[in-house]
Amino acid sequence: MFKYSCLNPISAVGTDNFTDKYAKTEDVNDAEGILVRSAVMHDMEFSDKLLCVARAGAGVNNIPLDKLAQKGVVVFNTPGANANGVKELVICGMLLASRDVVGGIDFVQGIKDDENVAKLVEKGKGKFAGTEIRGKKLGIIGLGAIGGPLANAAKHLGMDVYGCDPYISVDAAWNLSRDVHHVKTREEIFSTCDYISVHVPLIENDDPNVNTKKMINKETIAMMKDGVIILNFARDALVDDDALEEALKSGKVRKYVTDFPNARTAGMEGVIAIPHLGASTEESEDNCAKMAVAEMMDYLENGNIKNSVNYPAVDMGLPTHKGRIAIFHKNVANMITQFTAAFGAAGINISDLMNKSKGEVAYTMFDADEPASDEIVKKLEAIDGVFRVRVVK
Repeated sequence: MFKYSCLNPISAVGTDNFTDKYAKTEDVNDAEGILVRSAVMHDMEFSDKLLCVARAGAGVNNIPLDKLAQKGVVVFNTPGANANGVKELVICGMLLASRDVVGGIDFVQGIKDDENVAKLVEKGKGKFAGTEIRGKKLGIIGLGAIGGPLANAAKHLGMDVYGCDPYISVDAAWNLSRDVHHVKTREEIFSTCDYISVHVPLIENDDPNVNTKKMINKETIAMMKDGVIILNFARDALVDDDALEEALKSGKVRKYVTDFPNARTAGMEGVIAIPHLGASTEESEDNCAKMAVAEMMDYLENGNIKNSVNYPAVDMGLPTHKGRIAIFHKNVANMITQFTAAFGAAGINISDLMNKSKGEVAYTMFDADEPASDEIVKKLEAIDGVFRVRVVK
């Protein structure tokens, strides 16, 4: 029996998929698995029972990834599960910025009690005239789970779409419309497009081609067209607030639409600030919950890792041999040799193994002809560089 705990409400569409092998517990220290959405986990202490954390969403800033990696705790997220909800809101954001719909609504609310409201509307509507998005150039930085579908949708809306993603996956590339202009640098997006939408993770790096923190800044804004509209449905720290405010005041940036308002941008003139609603749809929450539960179940029952943010992907299917052992360890030389030597000394034949690494950590899974004894587990745990040994079967 596996026990799981929920730090936030998780859609029953997902948790109902747990079988009778699982039981929910309110005591997080008694759980092998934790399901979480937005609860901040950085100050938490974690029980040795904990095997995995599944985030029902994409962002994992609320989870101490390195701390958990050192304990051999796998952290999952659910990339793409909420992509359609975010994509639709980005399209909404483009329309709101283009047509000043928000300003028009506020105008009507201010005169709604006047008996001449119909005449006043006709007289005042000219202040809120805007532009259409058809035929305009949209630049998308990041063509992953959200950026790719956004590019395809924008093409269907008649936009001329430019995309930049040096790390685009093969699957994402196959799913991208052939009519999307694939450019090699962000600078081409900045200098070419009427609308710029960013869909990249927050990365701090000395290499300007890798770094994304404050990628929208004074220098890059200067490259842009006058009257550009910037959309940020990824992370607020991708934009330099000082440079943005200056550009909005000068008219260089026509509108800034963000789903991540902060103390500066929330009250900044020219900003359309949305309260992080990108994934706030029933469908997105259901999809995230279903994916998070599926990832947790496959790992707890089979040892397989998919969509982890702190350990590599490893999938050996269902355990069909008598034993399956998973080892979490440092990504250094000679580890596999020591593991196989330990099995050999115990007289246990290894039928299959898989080893993958991710940065400084690695994950190795063995299928063996015999169940793992306490003796071999202790020998494996004693090897320098091993974080955790888990007997899956």
